[in-house]
Amino acid sequence: MKGIKIILTTSFLFTLLGAGFSASAQTIVKGFVKDATTMKPIQFASIYFEGGKGVTTGEDGSYSIVTNRDKLTTLNFSFTGYKKTSRKIIAGKEQTVNIELELSESLKEVVVKTKKRAKYRNKDNPAVELIDLVIENKNKNKIKAYDFVQYQQYEKLSLSLTNKPEKLIKNRLFRNYKFILENIDSTTVEGKSLLPVYLEEKLSDRYLKKNPEKNKTVMLGEKKVNYGDFLDDKGISQYLKRLYADINIYDNNVTILATQFLSPIADMGPSFYRYYIRDTVELEGIKLVKLYFTPRNPNDLLFRGTMFITLDGNYGVQKISMTISKNANLNWTRELRINQDFEKAKDGRFHVIKSSMLAEFALTQNASGGVLGERTVSFKNFLTDIPAPDSIYNGKDLVEKTDLAATPDSFWTVQRHTPLTIVETKAYYNIDSLKNMRSFKRFGEIATLLFSGYKSFGPWELGNTNTFYYYNPVEGFTLKVGGRTTPKFSNFIYFDNYFAYGFNDKKLKYLAAVTYSFNHKSIYSFPLNYLKLSYQYDTDIPGQELLTVNEDNFLLSFKRGNNNKWLYNNYFKVEYVREFGKNLRYNFAFKNWKQTPAGDISYQKVTDNSLVKNVTTSELSAELRWAPNEQFYQGKNFRTPIINKYPIFNLRFIVGVKGLMKGEYNYQNITGSIEKRLYLSQLGYADITLQGGYIWGKLPFPLLTIHRANQTYAYQLNSYNLMNFMEFVSDKYTAANFNFYFNGFFFNKIPLIKKLKLREVASFKILYGGVRDENDPAKTVDLFKFPTDVTIGQQTTFAFNKTPYMEVSVGIANIFKLIRVDLVKRLTYLDNPGITLWGIRTRVRFDF
Repeated sequence: MKGIKIILTTSFLFTLLGAGFSASAQTIVKGFVKDATTMKPIQFASIYFEGGKGVTTGEDGSYSIVTNRDKLTTLNFSFTGYKKTSRKIIAGKEQTVNIELELSESLKEVVVKTKKRAKYRNKDNPAVELIDLVIENKNKNKIKAYDFVQYQQYEKLSLSLTNKPEKLIKNRLFRNYKFILENIDSTTVEGKSLLPVYLEEKLSDRYLKKNPEKNKTVMLGEKKVNYGDFLDDKGISQYLKRLYADINIYDNNVTILATQFLSPIADMGPSFYRYYIRDTVELEGIKLVKLYFTPRNPNDLLFRGTMFITLDGNYGVQKISMTISKNANLNWTRELRINQDFEKAKDGRFHVIKSSMLAEFALTQNASGGVLGERTVSFKNFLTDIPAPDSIYNGKDLVEKTDLAATPDSFWTVQRHTPLTIVETKAYYNIDSLKNMRSFKRFGEIATLLFSGYKSFGPWELGNTNTFYYYNPVEGFTLKVGGRTTPKFSNFIYFDNYFAYGFNDKKLKYLAAVTYSFNHKSIYSFPLNYLKLSYQYDTDIPGQELLTVNEDNFLLSFKRGNNNKWLYNNYFKVEYVREFGKNLRYNFAFKNWKQTPAGDISYQKVTDNSLVKNVTTSELSAELRWAPNEQFYQGKNFRTPIINKYPIFNLRFIVGVKGLMKGEYNYQNITGSIEKRLYLSQLGYADITLQGGYIWGKLPFPLLTIHRANQTYAYQLNSYNLMNFMEFVSDKYTAANFNFYFNGFFFNKIPLIKKLKLREVASFKILYGGVRDENDPAKTVDLFKFPTDVTIGQQTTFAFNKTPYMEVSVGIANIFKLIRVDLVKRLTYLDNPGITLWGIRTRVRFDF
């Protein structure tokens, strides 16, 4: 749901943005090349200045060419079989030139028709034999094949609204934003008017070393639009970079829109693609084969397009243009284009010199407007097998200047590989003006309240509105109100508090916290470095350490079965948290915890059946979390992870100290977990979580591990969805969760069903643990009895026997592009009272 909030907030803000500044002195020419007779676009047509270098058209016939040389004023257009055409260009200006090429008089069109269609097969197919050679040689054509590589990289990423928002322009409410809404680009994409709403640029020097492996990036400059405090610009940048990831056509899988597509030159390519030789051409003395490729199944996550392959013994790619089928099982994506150009190195091999990806998103294929994003990456000063000084490879992999954003405009004017268009230049100026407008600030505050749950009043903000009202059987209907200070109050001291009142138990709950930020940054943003003291009195369900939502969220008020196992908790906490640049975090804490049973829970001694009113513990803890290459979107009070292929490690050690602040027990507790996403190419991906823990010491059941159950009707990824609250406890355990997402691989093969673009999901969860005799109330008398349900007179909390707890689920996802429905089956401990053997659970998920 947080991912949906981020997308909705960003998209809504983008409907207001856009344009106004000055042009560059460079000569910029762009346009489209079409067949004069059919008016169809001509791809790979050559466009070049007389006496200068040139470019070729993309799949849609578009081109863009730039020069700094004032003397180049003649632009030539040519393609095999067509008459060469020239146009005079005005030097030093940006202009649009669309060309319609006529067929050469010497070329006669021959049309061969047949009612029979030859059956496609790989055997004895020259196109497949050629692609096999490309696959066989791709390792030596990768950049990694060189011992040393260095180059300069420039990247530009932009978002634009497609089609001019005429209704907004005429609406009186938006009259103050007219300067934004009228900054339109109608030349970049044929047939579309683009309103730029986001733009960022980066320039860096890259150094690659093969042995020992080193990938060093030295950032030279960074520039992006800034919407102020309402949006996390860095988080947006990371999220967009995740969608528009780097593309290496020689990899088996190409990750785009957070989804893996099989490359047309993957090892398994001939099993999923069809290949056709279309032509042989010669470019600058190099013989090339024009090869067309298309998916065998248009619903699969595959490309279609054209590539040019060199016939020089290296069988490298010289140029590739590709898109996806309109039937591909991909959400919200109306158009996707990828173009890559390659340049010949001194050793004869080709390396990528320019890569661009364009994707348009819309609610439906026929929607009047959408959001178009484009990322262009260009490379120059390319050197191979020439080592840089040793000092370059030493130190951190990423080196950044103190304030990259302060790079002056004069730097970008000189260093940009391709100058900005007039419309793009205006975007920087206009959005900077927009964020200072009072009306826009009011809009941002309303959007923040709706999506993050906080309303700002300068140095203090009211929230969280998501928890203003909730219900549970112990407290009854509960009202809650709170707030916290912001950096406008102080950038190193933060206060946080709330009050809640239950109309059933008639008790006041509260939180009071104060935090000192050592780095004088927000205590909710990276990198964390703070000391926090807090005191809290509130209710909770035993064992429910919900990571992404709170139990007092209104939507979690609805549960199945008996939901009357609760605790009143008094917490006093002192914690120090520190994060480092490699996404390493440690946490040292002290917690004094007094827990009082409520509802159906009672702490009853085995010896004499007497009741214990409460249990108090004092514990010291140390926690280490390592998430290499982690990315996330930073919200007001949470982080939304952008999951990638890298693992996440967690390790925590707790020591309970008897006698410290009335602590009643000595014990030690160690827990650890590993989370990892495995990409399975065309089979989708799997999220795997491994966990384990061990407790030393003689303890009553409330201080053992109470395993995370789920009695809501929502499917929870990290909980056991058919386990009852407080059903199992242990002092040692191991667990494994496997969640599989097949991205429609099987449904795509079924007629009619494949049109719905449904996706298969499945999971398997296993948990095995136990309780030592010293912690088992059936074998040790000076403990608490396991809880029982007084209405049926049966025990409801258990230790594991020699059988693990297991549950499986299968489901259908992507229903209406958002909804997932799972059928869950419990496999073991089927005789426990009050359980459910089968269940249907739902989940809302925004995904491409």
